Formats: sequence, structure tokens, C-alpha cells
Amino acid sequence: MTTAPIRPSDGELAILRVLWSRGPSTVRDVHTELSKDRDMGYTTVLKLMQIMVEKGLVARDERARSHTYRTLQGEAETQRCLLKELLQKAFAGNRRELVLQALETEPASAEELEDIRKLLNDAKGRAR
Repeated sequence: MTTAPIRPSDGELAILRVLWSRGPSTVRDVHTELSKDRDMGYTTVLKLMQIMVEKGLVARDERARSHTYRTLQGEAETQRCLLKELLQKAFAGNRRELVLQALETEPASAEELEDIRKLLNDAKGRAR
């Protein structure tokens, strides 16, 4: 039986992004990385990571003196979870509006537009 992805809070998502990028890391490693962009205390990061263990978002390896944490939920799985929620909450399930708003809010590069065009062509081919 597969379980539904767990929706992380904003703080948890920031920690997950560090762990996805770095791989298994200590609280100190994650705190150092997050401190580059935001003011976040070490104990706040520690507490969030403890909560994430309880929620099943990360696992803690206690074999070494400094415990390391690794993700239990993949990046793409988490992105899909958040996107489904956004699609329902903000766009009432209207995919077209979501894509149009995304493209109008932040201009896409020519390369991104080409990738999107390829994805649309692939999706169109599967829909036939």
C-alpha cells in the first residue's frame, strides 16, 4: 500500500531542499546552508528536523556522534503534492489557468518555452 505524500510546511520545505541538494547532512550542515539566505536559529532548525522525523519526512541516523538526516520523500513527489494543492486551492482544478498565470507572472526563457512546447506535444500525443 502506498501512502500519500506528506505536505511539508515552508520551513520544512526549505530543509528538504537543502537535503535534496546536499544529500544526508547534520543539523549544523543544514543550518549553515539555510543561514546564507535567511535568519534562522540553530535550535529552530533542530526542532523542525525532529518534527520532520516524527512526520516521516526525514530519517535520522544516530550511529555517529553527529546525527545525520536524509529525506524519505522525493523532490518530484513533494512538488507534485504541492502543485495538486495549489491547483485545487487557487485555480479550482483549472490547469490552463495555472499554466497561464505561471507564464504571465514570471517570463520564461526561450529554452524554457521550448521545453514546455515539447512537453505539450508529448502530452497531446498521449491524449489521442
